[in-house]
Amino acid sequence: MTVLRLHGEDDVAVTTEPIAAGTGVNVSGIGLIHVVDPIPAGHKFATRRLERGATVHKYGSIIGLATQPIPTGAHVHTHNLASQRARGGGAPE
Repeated sequence: MTVLRLHGEDDVAVTTEPIAAGTGVNVSGIGLIHVVDPIPAGHKFATRRLERGATVHKYGSIIGLATQPIPTGAHVHTHNLASQRARGGGAPE
């Protein structure tokens, strides 16, 4: 199974294939993470716990803000991430 974490400051990794909940995956620079949600191919999961309002990094850049607490291994997508581009860079409501 391939997961990509391209920058040492990234808070997420991306999978190249679907991952079932409970599966352990090795993430470069971090080690073993057990995903807690099913992760579709091409989607992100958290490589560390993120608190509500935390900036989320991918490719070494901020991609958005956590709209709720996100546990390590959870799916990171529109249900828990506010894109700063879509929201004009503001904090989650």
